[in-house]
Amino acid sequence: MSTHPPISIAHDIKDISLADIGKRRTEWAFQSMPVLQTIRKQFIKTQPLAGIRIGACLHVTTETANLMITLRDGGALPVLCASNPLSTQDDVAATLVRDYGIPVFAIKGETNESYYSHILSCIDSKPQITMDDGCDLVTVLHTKRQDALADVIGGTEETTTGVIRLRP
Repeated sequence: MSTHPPISIAHDIKDISLADIGKRRTEWAFQSMPVLQTIRKQFIKTQPLAGIRIGACLHVTTETANLMITLRDGGALPVLCASNPLSTQDDVAATLVRDYGIPVFAIKGETNESYYSHILSCIDSKPQITMDDGCDLVTVLHTKRQDALADVIGGTEETTTGVIRLRP
């Protein structure tokens, strides 16, 4: 019998039962992230991102999980999808959903169709800030979901390749 309440947030992940492993790994990774620890403590107190919707298309790893948790603790409403289905850590996706209440749309090895469906699910949150790795989120925003562009006030792109894609 589960000691966790039913999941009521939107998500599409491989298996919620992987969350225990993901939580241990995410907490372990956080121990090696002193700058993020400092930022998170400050964010908890000051809530500088209160109510800001963030759409993130990033590698779903323990490091990204700690970033999403920090943003959430700063008052943001993050939604995460995978920027690379081959790097998705399913246990990390599960803990973000179950233990931290962060909507995640990512499954290791997902099909191309599922991948783009997950990006659309992230865009459905009407992000005000985008965080992208490879420019797929921003590309879909500008080509297929222009209706969501009015809410976007800014964004980040992690890669040179993504920046090159942004220029055209």
